[in-house]
Amino acid sequence: MILCITPNAALDRTLLVPRLEPGLVARPTQVINAAGGKGFNVARAVQTLGRQALCAGFLGGHTGRLVAELARQEGLQGRWSWREAETRICTIVVVENTQQVLEIYEPGPPLAGGDWPRLVEEVRQAGQQAEVVCLSGSLTPGCPPDAPADLITALQATGRPVWLDTSGPALRAALAARPFGLKINTAEAGELFSTPITTPPEAAQAAGRLLERGLAAAAITVGVQGAVLATAAGRWWAKPPALAGVSPVGSGDSFLAGLVTALAEGQSAAAALRQAVAAGAANTLSPGGGRFTLADMTTILAQIELHDL
Repeated sequence: MILCITPNAALDRTLLVPRLEPGLVARPTQVINAAGGKGFNVARAVQTLGRQALCAGFLGGHTGRLVAELARQEGLQGRWSWREAETRICTIVVVENTQQVLEIYEPGPPLAGGDWPRLVEEVRQAGQQAEVVCLSGSLTPGCPPDAPADLITALQATGRPVWLDTSGPALRAALAARPFGLKINTAEAGELFSTPITTPPEAAQAAGRLLERGLAAAAITVGVQGAVLATAAGRWWAKPPALAGVSPVGSGDSFLAGLVTALAEGQSAAAALRQAVAAGAANTLSPGGGRFTLADMTTILAQIELHDL
């Protein structure tokens, strides 16, 4: 089982519109309501790849109960930390046939005093049943400054590898706890190292610097150019074929799911990177995060180019 933690969960409303122009009415042709947050996307992709996932994080109020029900309807198991404050709502507008996406993310309600310690203890207990733990997304407002490091330290005490996917101050704080692995994109890596990172060789160099900080593995996604992975065994770049995607939302989460499931199955780091890039690329073919078919992923996997760096 793979534990997928979303500290700042949401109700995701994805709206597909023919066009989006200021001052004009946009009438959606499709509306998708789903349990939202990066950890949910990871969990969906994990289950598509044939593994069991357990979701964890804060939920609250009427919106939180709806998120829990939507997750249940998808077959996603949950171990929720309940609070009174309403779970946030995030709106994603996808303009059809353009690959343009507008994402509007609410910050989430501030934490009360005992909320964070309770979440740490609950996910620590859940982590004892997991093969791998993924900690994904932003933190709820009001978290203590050392919250990410405390959570990672508690999870590492279970002996399970912890993969992190976050950004900004939370990323810097979490790195102090030396998680097993890190998955970020080039923008996040550039902010972390205060230098532009746009190419796979630059990303590989940044991933190598992350290993010097005590991580066992570091993956950096490079948009349509694929992703790089660095471990003690080497550095690789996997490049997907050109695709006419619908939406990139959730592709990084699908990438992480592809990576950790392959590693949990004993595949090599290079093979795991190929599967991760194929899953992330397949995700772009459908609206909504963490949604792709095994058929699409398998077709893309056969076309992945793998290079040593």
